[in-house]
Amino acid sequence: MSCRIEDYALIGDCETAALVSRRGSIDWLCWPAFDSDACFAALLGDHGNGRWLIEPCDEVRSNSRRYRGDSLILETRFETGTGTVELIDFMPPRGKASDVVRLVRGVAGKVAMRMDLIIRFGFGVEIPWVRRSEDRSALLAVCGPDMAVLHTPVETRGEDMTTVAEFEVAAGETVPFVLTYGASHLPPPRPIDYEQALRDTEAFWSDWSRRCTYKGDHRDLVMRSLVTLKALTYGPTGGIVAAPTTSLPEKLGGWRNWDYRFCWLRDATFTLLALMNSGYTEEALAWHNWLLRAAAGAPAHMQIMYGIMGQRRLTEWEAEWLPGYEGSQPVRIGNAAHAQLQLDVYGELIDAFHQARMTKLKLNDGTWALERAVVDHLTDVWDRPDHGIWERRGDGRHYVFSKVMTWVAFDRAIKSAERFNLEAPLERWRRLRETIHGDVCEKGYDAETGSFVEAYGSQMLDASLLLLPAVGFLPCSDPRIRGTIAAIEQHLLRDGFVLRHDPREQSAQEQQPIEGAFLACTLWLADAHVLSGNIEKAETLFQRVVDIANDVGLLAEEYDIDARRQTGNFPQALTHIALINTAQNLSGAKKTCDKPAKQRSDA
Repeated sequence: MSCRIEDYALIGDCETAALVSRRGSIDWLCWPAFDSDACFAALLGDHGNGRWLIEPCDEVRSNSRRYRGDSLILETRFETGTGTVELIDFMPPRGKASDVVRLVRGVAGKVAMRMDLIIRFGFGVEIPWVRRSEDRSALLAVCGPDMAVLHTPVETRGEDMTTVAEFEVAAGETVPFVLTYGASHLPPPRPIDYEQALRDTEAFWSDWSRRCTYKGDHRDLVMRSLVTLKALTYGPTGGIVAAPTTSLPEKLGGWRNWDYRFCWLRDATFTLLALMNSGYTEEALAWHNWLLRAAAGAPAHMQIMYGIMGQRRLTEWEAEWLPGYEGSQPVRIGNAAHAQLQLDVYGELIDAFHQARMTKLKLNDGTWALERAVVDHLTDVWDRPDHGIWERRGDGRHYVFSKVMTWVAFDRAIKSAERFNLEAPLERWRRLRETIHGDVCEKGYDAETGSFVEAYGSQMLDASLLLLPAVGFLPCSDPRIRGTIAAIEQHLLRDGFVLRHDPREQSAQEQQPIEGAFLACTLWLADAHVLSGNIEKAETLFQRVVDIANDVGLLAEEYDIDARRQTGNFPQALTHIALINTAQNLSGAKKTCDKPAKQRSDA
């Protein structure tokens, strides 16, 4: 039976990640890195071809799980009729290889256990050759360039293309399983000391979490989101993936299934602020340096997303052999949206660099040269149609949020030049800033509805309009912003959650039911209320999102209001980033006697 998306927890080593179900099954593992094709489990639950299950043989009367402190050490407890056992899952700090450690510890009585290991590389299509090592101390699974090595004292056997084992664990005993990735042309990785690995992992996360400077409300939720964000960081480069998964559907059974194992430029400013405001300057600087390297080159060729090492060719293809999560097809690998023109990312990039300067982050000497090149490029392209923040496929349009973010690019570049004495054609930039602002206010605002709209010539809304006051385009006191917030609450708010698309309009190619509520957008509405001084409304929206987090504090991209289930790729960095920022905004507003929170341009 399939597990729900929210039935999973995350483990990782800041280079790879795995999802562990409540049942005790690892159903997704990115090896050797987040965006690798070597993933040994294809999709979640019964919808892929790979799995690593460790569970009691007898009926489980109850089970519970938790993370050990502010770490990624997952502890799942199973109670049966004969005893209690604990499954401890973690990935230790990266050494020469990537290890997944699973420890079965007896808590009470004696429990019969079973292990099933099905390794399938290449998104479930490639079956490895499995054999014993020469000294018979390990099991080797080899396929093309990839190798997985299993070390365990338990006797295993092959059964229907599956490695299985039965064993018992009594109170006080520990039975280890360690699965290690290696390149097939190299000698098999050496076994690790699993007890030392556990101590090292706990020390790593304890030291990292101790650096958090946030002391406000909801600190546990903020800390779990920060740990998740760290886990989604590719350590060698500083890039942060949007999610570790691909093709988990925005609507169950639907076709809007995208690969999110890449780094989006549009998350830049939100990410930077979440890290900087929590005391993680080292991670913020690494993210900035990744942005600088990824965006380097001709601004006309700048993409909206890149691979974890800055790769630019993210060709999209479909894995036809996979049925998809709960029948959601197609299963996509790669993301064709990387080639779209999305003007908002230019504003995000310039805004991120400006915020970094304002928070006294030491920037690379080449940052300003890149910014000038980007802004100069925008002078020629800001008035073109694009595909917008939501990456609509088909013909481009003049999206209001895209135009606003080009205004942000000029505004932040001007502010950086003025404040830090940087050389720039300020008069020309100021004229363009004023031109764009006037263009948006004239063509992007609908007097009949009293709100800004999704695109020029439309009366439809989209949730990105909630960010207009946050980026400083207009204050929340402006009647046009108040009207926009009211219109979004009237048309896009469902059961306390915000939809990102206007349900009154479905394009000809989107005849399926409306997707779930977009959780980050719900938090954006909360932020707009914080800026307006409506703290009570903001807290209600914030709590609505918090209440649907799973038992270990993780959130996906969306929430299906009717099915009452999380949907979309999981866990979603943008959702957790938005949660961090909203919690900090709420806490800051309360500390200043309910004064409005600062806009991004004031940081």
